[in-house]
Amino acid sequence: MLKAIIFDMDGVIIDSHPIHRNAWRRFLASVGREVSDSDLDFVLDGRKKEDILRHFLGGLSNAEIIEYGHRKEELFREEALELKAVEGLDEFLAKLRQSGLLLAVASSGSKSRVNYVLDRLRLASYFHAVITGDDVPRGKPDPTIFRRAAHLLGCACSDVLVIEDAVSGVLAAKSAGMRCLGVASNGRGAALAKAGADHVVTNFVELPLPVLHNIGNGNRLQS
Repeated sequence: MLKAIIFDMDGVIIDSHPIHRNAWRRFLASVGREVSDSDLDFVLDGRKKEDILRHFLGGLSNAEIIEYGHRKEELFREEALELKAVEGLDEFLAKLRQSGLLLAVASSGSKSRVNYVLDRLRLASYFHAVITGDDVPRGKPDPTIFRRAAHLLGCACSDVLVIEDAVSGVLAAKSAGMRCLGVASNGRGAALAKAGADHVVTNFVELPLPVLHNIGNGNRLQS
């Protein structure tokens, strides 16, 4: 029985992918690493910043990870001055809360960045739990982040629906034993379905609650 919904943040709650691309491009250029648009697809797949830094820059010390992470976050905040929630999100979250469902955010982003975004957009009050990449030893597709969110919500994993836009996030949700709704505004619907998403939409905001319950409960949707 569906009792809770866990949201990824980037690309689901906020349309931040262009901002991330620009911030990572600027940061990598500052350390002498030029990247293409296709190279930057890696940063959109729900990875922790440590994984992204090592992917592009190889072996780094813990001190370098911390320093570079701070520098990238500063660039993100410069780029994010016009950051907005996806259209209709406030109304959608209010409807979910009124229905009695528990809500959480599980993002691979750093705690400071995730909290900054939720506070800036006045969304924090909707969520009963917020889990970030700083709270888990491994990032998605490892399922720990979603399992921890379910634990904090007091729910069994089988009673949770995850909303994700990244292949690594879908894999993490399914590995955790949860249902997953894929959001393919990025045009990667086929990839999300192949990764195991139970249903894929281009925009989740206007989904009626009965449809969400059907997905979360594992029922077949009518075409």
